[in-house]
Amino acid sequence: MKLSLSYKKILLWSVYLVLFFHITNASSDSISINQFLQDSETLVSNNKTFKLGFFSPQNSTNRYVGIMYNIQSQSVIWVANRDKPLQDSSGTLTISEDGNLVILNGQNKTVWSSNISPAVRNSTAQLSDTGNLVLKDNSSGRVLWESFSDLSDSFLQHMKLGTDKSTNTTNLLKSWKSPVDPSDGSFSAGIQPETIPQISIWKNGLPHWRSGPWNKQIFIGVPNMTSFYFSGFELVNDNTGTAYFSYSYADQGDDAVYDAVYLVLNSTGFLQQKDLYAGKNEWEVTWATPANECDFYGKCGAFGSCDTNSSPICSCLQGFKPKNEEEWGKGNWTKGCIRKTALENERNNSNIEQGTQDWFLKLQSMKVPDSAILVNSAEEDCESDCLRNVSCIAYSYYIGIGCMNWERSLIDIQKFSNSGADIFIRLAYTEQEHKKNNKVVIGIIIPIICSIVIAILGYFSWKLLAKHRGRKRKSDFLSSELFPRYYKLKLARDDINQVKFEDLPLYNFDMLANATDNFHQSSKLGQGGFGPVYKGKLPEGQEIAVKRLSQSSGQGLEEFMNEVVVISKLQHRNLVRILGCCIERGEKMLVYEFMPNRSLDAYLFGCFSEYFLDWSKRAIIIEGIGRGLLYLHRDSRLRIIHRDLKASNILLDEYLNPKISDFGMARIFAGNQDQANTSRVVGTYGYMAPEYAMEGRFSEKSDVYSFGVLLLEIVSGRRNTSFDQDNCALSLLAYAWKLWNENNIVKFIEPKIFDSSLEKEVCRCVHIGLLCVQEYADDRPNVSTVLSILTSDIAELPTPKQPAFTGGHASPKQESFRSQGSVNADSITILEPR
Repeated sequence: MKLSLSYKKILLWSVYLVLFFHITNASSDSISINQFLQDSETLVSNNKTFKLGFFSPQNSTNRYVGIMYNIQSQSVIWVANRDKPLQDSSGTLTISEDGNLVILNGQNKTVWSSNISPAVRNSTAQLSDTGNLVLKDNSSGRVLWESFSDLSDSFLQHMKLGTDKSTNTTNLLKSWKSPVDPSDGSFSAGIQPETIPQISIWKNGLPHWRSGPWNKQIFIGVPNMTSFYFSGFELVNDNTGTAYFSYSYADQGDDAVYDAVYLVLNSTGFLQQKDLYAGKNEWEVTWATPANECDFYGKCGAFGSCDTNSSPICSCLQGFKPKNEEEWGKGNWTKGCIRKTALENERNNSNIEQGTQDWFLKLQSMKVPDSAILVNSAEEDCESDCLRNVSCIAYSYYIGIGCMNWERSLIDIQKFSNSGADIFIRLAYTEQEHKKNNKVVIGIIIPIICSIVIAILGYFSWKLLAKHRGRKRKSDFLSSELFPRYYKLKLARDDINQVKFEDLPLYNFDMLANATDNFHQSSKLGQGGFGPVYKGKLPEGQEIAVKRLSQSSGQGLEEFMNEVVVISKLQHRNLVRILGCCIERGEKMLVYEFMPNRSLDAYLFGCFSEYFLDWSKRAIIIEGIGRGLLYLHRDSRLRIIHRDLKASNILLDEYLNPKISDFGMARIFAGNQDQANTSRVVGTYGYMAPEYAMEGRFSEKSDVYSFGVLLLEIVSGRRNTSFDQDNCALSLLAYAWKLWNENNIVKFIEPKIFDSSLEKEVCRCVHIGLLCVQEYADDRPNVSTVLSILTSDIAELPTPKQPAFTGGHASPKQESFRSQGSVNADSITILEPR
């Protein structure tokens, strides 16, 4: 009997110890020394808002300990062992004998530790109602460590972003490496260590975005940071090295609009605000930055200004010119601009003469440049103090900040539609408009100089003309060959007569014949509406592609010249580059850079389709095509409507980067022109927008339609016209629309690229594709909007309306159109609109 009682006591003590040393109550918010949190257990904050436990990212078996919102649509806001995942579910979280919070693997080896010292014998970790995991000394109540001082990618209320000298800590947000890998990524965000605090995002340590200075209410470089933020945002700057940013929102009571708000720096470098609205279980992105091309740091280089409402978006400030004219013309603006005229102190160190001193140009509604210096000057003295300081090249006065000076290159300037600051740029006196005291001097000197220059130029022109008379005869011959009178008039009318033919390198026929082995069949790359395309190699070893106009081609001189005129003026990494042309012996040929991976259609539908293009490659191709199209529509020196965007006109370089080609059908728009009409409809059936095919009206939205078709083809791996015989006469667009309405869009995705972890991203692309192919042009987004939503997750997308051409079989008339091009099944067609 005594043995039985002893046995019962031992059993009861065992049960007690198990309950004591393990956290089994999910409502517990703390853990003490020698207690263990197992893989299946959680700590939950007292207000039930947050929980701490083990988790695995989507499609991963790695286990991490993290803090997350305690809702159905949970978001992980902090990860302990982000760079050292557990390999199985045998891990535990506990407090070690030295008082540290530690994660142990199945072999009881420490994977992660809070690393406090010296040792503390009696500590407790508690998950607070703010989401902060706090490790305290029970004896003194002193905070030993907290998760709010070891940030991950998320920024919550009451966190401190920046440097706090009182705790000797610097807190930065650090992005995840990818959406499914919480290890440190390429991006970080924090308070920039300048005299005027601002938030910055860095990519691998280099500036990526910045907020502009803090004016004690908002960051003035964030145009939509309105009074909504005033009561909750705070920036502490005591001028002793402590500068940190935090925020909090007042209790909304029963009238709460949202349940939770936080900021996150995602793996692609976007800082997003996510809101969980009351009564919903899904997070909504309500704000994100960078929000447009101009938001990226230094987009236009030094002394360049970026304006999303201009085309191109970059321009040099008045008084400055591009540092590299050629690169600037290609859309590579990062080298920035330089002064046209040196400032007074740079020209002459002697006393400034009356009437020749520098002056200030006023720019309104601007994002102020980086590296501002706070100066102790009153508003009325800000200009004069800058003028007296020979190092000062610009100034601005902003209420709440004071007088700011700049002494280095002015970089990251942006024009805002509203808000922003007034900036005053220091310029040489010669740059000032309407200088009355210079008019007389200019009126006398300039005619004299011009006369001398004209005389000199006339002499050398006569010498040059005599020396190159033979070349002129050749040029005249080529001009008469290429620019007959009627075509010259057409070019002038269409605003495309902007290219001198002699600017383009000429290749002779024999050189191209030798390069292509006399246009041998083995050198032939393919056949298009223009004619055959051959691979060749020039004597110096450069590989080229030669397009040879076929006598039987549906295209002719107009398309040939169109391509020469258009593409010779365009330079972009996502456009194919023309090297020159040949017009000899009745031949007309174009010479391009060689693309070793041929065209996109070969990988999607043709001879290379066995080579797998995974989703990451397809996503890069989609984005590249979008960027090339944006350059054509908005950022190039000409506004181009391509009119024949399709998979066979997307070439791939050695790294599978896409390049838009075949500009024979392209049209140039004037700066204020939105659309045009034509009685000669050209393009490819299946890619043409309905208003273009039926009425001859084309615009940027026509290319957007073609882009949408192309996007859907890339996702599905099927041609738009592949459904005519085997799928109840549905087109690809109709098939996508049918599955969209059935909420079964996953079925539309090509099976070999489908991955459940990427389902949301790929389905989003289908959604964007359907927005692009809506029947009415006004409903379609423009390319800049498409590109923005492709590369970010800013907001919920609108619901698409029904696409065009979703009916059954093509009409007999439409079927006949397909037979009028070249041998390419997707070839150029010539249609007569209704």
